[in-house]
Amino acid sequence: MGADCRFRQVCHVWRVTALPHRFADWFAARGWTPRPHQLAVLDAARRGKNALLIAPTGGGKTLAGFLPSLIALADDPPEGLHTIYVSPLKALATDIARNLEAPVAEMGLPIRVETRTGDTPANRRARQRARPPHVLLTTPESLALLLYDPEAASRFAGLANIVIDEVHALAGTKRGDQLALCLARLAQLAPGAVRIGLSATIAHPEAIRAWISPDGRGGATEMITGEAGAAPEIGMLIGPARMPWSGHMGLMAAEAVLARIR
Repeated sequence: MGADCRFRQVCHVWRVTALPHRFADWFAARGWTPRPHQLAVLDAARRGKNALLIAPTGGGKTLAGFLPSLIALADDPPEGLHTIYVSPLKALATDIARNLEAPVAEMGLPIRVETRTGDTPANRRARQRARPPHVLLTTPESLALLLYDPEAASRFAGLANIVIDEVHALAGTKRGDQLALCLARLAQLAPGAVRIGLSATIAHPEAIRAWISPDGRGGATEMITGEAGAAPEIGMLIGPARMPWSGHMGLMAAEAVLARIR
């Protein structure tokens, strides 16, 4: 594909998927420009299409996955669950929830974001049942438990988006099979929900696209390839001159590591 053709495609996505002023100003305040693949995911979601975004680490995949939800909920969000984010790791779900606090707070979005994992205390689970957040970040196992609930039909009826992070780490595994059953159940409870898969570069993208798609063939999912993110800066940290051979090397290097972080 020539450069002129790619430029026309990017311009077309930009015209179709213009960001609301609040979001455009937020990007500008951070010195950022929305990347073409972020706008492409937003465009697909607005058209009710599923999407599989494949982009290297640092390419803004997570923000691309949540951008459709944040924009849809920005002004007057209805009560109830709008977006489910599924992560293969509890720690990743917690980190992503923390990262979402910045755009939500800085743009003054009336959006409630919470996590639901095996570490979630009972009182918070009870509150989530009574008043679900707009965006819930969870794992395949916790999602399965939520779908077993007798009130699952009403709780998930208004679901609009399903974001599956690190999809390459789930598809083709036992946990991925469990998640596939959950997705099939969600397709019955919320047939209009859009699926957005996020993945690093993978060897068999068509197989992952088929796994994401409700029809199991990939035809209902648009594949979007993201550009590379910021180039990593790799260097060697030289610790103390004398390092013990008997262990505790991490402790001996801690002072040098903290100095570098500062």
